[in-house]
Formats: sequence, C-alpha cells, structure tokens
Amino acid sequence: MINKLNKTLDFYHKALNVGAARHELLSSNIANADTPSFKARDVDFTKTLQNAMSFNPGNMTTTSTMHMNGDRTFRSIASSELLYRIPQQPSIDGNTVDMDTERMQFINNSIKYDAGLTFINNQLRFVLSAIREGNA
Repeated sequence: MINKLNKTLDFYHKALNVGAARHELLSSNIANADTPSFKARDVDFTKTLQNAMSFNPGNMTTTSTMHMNGDRTFRSIASSELLYRIPQQPSIDGNTVDMDTERMQFINNSIKYDAGLTFINNQLRFVLSAIREGNA
C-alpha cells in the first residue's frame, strides 16, 4: 500500500515540477511579448514528464568528493526539450509571441497544476483518514 502511494505521489511530484517549470517558460513568453526578435518557447509536457520519470541518477558517477550527489528528485527542463512556438501571425519585428495562445496555454497549465495539487491533497487526506481509523 505504502509503496503504491509512494509511486503515485512521486509521479505527481514530478508532474508538478514539470508544470512549474513550464509555467515559468510561459511567463517568460508573456513578459517578452513586446521584445523584438524574441522567439516564444514551450515544451511537450508529456514527453518532458516521461523524461523526468525515466531520469535515473543511479548511473551518475562522480570523480571528485566536491561533486553533488545524484539523488535529486527534480531535473529542470533540458534545452533539448524546449520547442519554438510557430506563430499563427508573424510580426514585423520577428517576435513570435501570440498573446492569445500564451494566455490559453498559461491557463491550461494552471488548471492541470491545480488538479495535480488537488489529487495529492485528496490522497494525503485518505491516508490520514485511514491512519486515524486504524488508531481508533
């Protein structure tokens, strides 16, 4: 039971981390809407989450005692995972930020993030309820 809960919470932990990183990326796009030649970026959430889930720090080797250990739970979005957004209407100054698209993606990402938090909250309440029932 605990192992299953741990796997579920680990999945949502990584999903929330990827969602938070994507949120920062979308915020950057919105903040640079008026910057000439700025290219809007985004990630494929599913692919990035799969990469985060398959990240195995156990195969990292260190060559110095000054190196950080490999037991980190979050791997930031790699530059190879960043995609350029294709503009629906190119601008004269080379900026590819479409505010309607960015707002829609930002809201969509926010809803998914909130849903993940709600799920984790409900799982923890369920476990807490089971513990209280067991002690009664």
